[in-house]
Amino acid sequence: MAWRRLAPLLLLLWLAACAAPPPPRLTLEPARFDNLPGWQQDQIGHALAAFRRSCAAFAKRDASAPSGPAALHLTAGDWHDACGAAAAVGDDDAAARGFFERYFTPYLAGNNGSPDGLFTGYYEPLLHGARQRGGPYQTPILRRPPDLVSVDLGRFRPAWHGERIAGRVVNGALVPYATRAAIEHGALDAQNLALLWVDNPVDAFFLQVQGSGRVELPDGSMVGLGYDGQNGQTYVAIGRLLIARGILTPETTSLQSIRAWIAAHPSEGAALMDENPSYVFFRETGSDGPIGGEGVVLTPRRSLAVDAKFIPLGAPIYLAASGGDIQLERLMVAQDVGGAISGPVRGDVFWGFGADAETKAGAMRAHGRYYLLLPKSATLPIAVAARRG
Repeated sequence: MAWRRLAPLLLLLWLAACAAPPPPRLTLEPARFDNLPGWQQDQIGHALAAFRRSCAAFAKRDASAPSGPAALHLTAGDWHDACGAAAAVGDDDAAARGFFERYFTPYLAGNNGSPDGLFTGYYEPLLHGARQRGGPYQTPILRRPPDLVSVDLGRFRPAWHGERIAGRVVNGALVPYATRAAIEHGALDAQNLALLWVDNPVDAFFLQVQGSGRVELPDGSMVGLGYDGQNGQTYVAIGRLLIARGILTPETTSLQSIRAWIAAHPSEGAALMDENPSYVFFRETGSDGPIGGEGVVLTPRRSLAVDAKFIPLGAPIYLAASGGDIQLERLMVAQDVGGAISGPVRGDVFWGFGADAETKAGAMRAHGRYYLLLPKSATLPIAVAARRG
């Protein structure tokens, strides 16, 4: 009979459905500050200074405005009491530690109850360039195109908080924007978007990966560059492509090893970079430092890029992670986002500017967990609470 022939297929479909992992979901387990490894030893005053920058962003928003993913039910007003008190706290570590303990509750963050996550690093690179094309300066750094439309989907439905798309409007419809490969081969040349010209296309590629940087001009002056939009195409990590092809291993993959392979294989390297369809546009910034996704200046070693679909920007996060020569037990602030940062327990540590920052960021591949600090005045829905079995 027909049902007998269908039975094996139905069984296979049922087994596949049972084996599929659940979709990512932030779960929170209440913790105590004495659960946080190294809490008493951390220089909390530095984190307080970073948090005050986020308070300035909260202050610009209406108290009823949503703050973070809909599942947390947080508003900008939930942060106002803590931010008001932060302004009067001294920067010494003891006072700062007491402030966070008084106004916040730590929660161990998890992905469906699993607290283990991956933590990488990023930095502000130095490039060499000029205002005009010529000589060694042949690679353009592009400003945002006027026809690029960025859409924050969370403004249309709360469940889409943190989701963004971009494209351009054609005949009244939003369509995908040009890919990196198309842009590199001249798709936007007619728009004359060059902000600066630099001497190394690989440096330009990694500037886009980092999202900000500085360019030294021939006269020795510096130009700060900050993120000003992305083409809406999915970010593809070229390091993962090299691992999948057996060229590198997870243990040997770093910014330095990827750059070394591209330098040794220039034509293959150019094609590899084009396999990442994402393309980032820039604007000139001031001298205070790069500005993150929250709209505030980032603080080296204290600002963390997170997935805003799960983590509220501006929230303090205590990170405990280690890998290789790096061990971090410190309070940070979620102040940025990144194309490669996806999931409830995933972060990218901003290391700052300079050679040391590049070395640490490029080699960082740490595993660990983090604790989300939320205002005591906030009432969390039961749906996000989970206890590990």
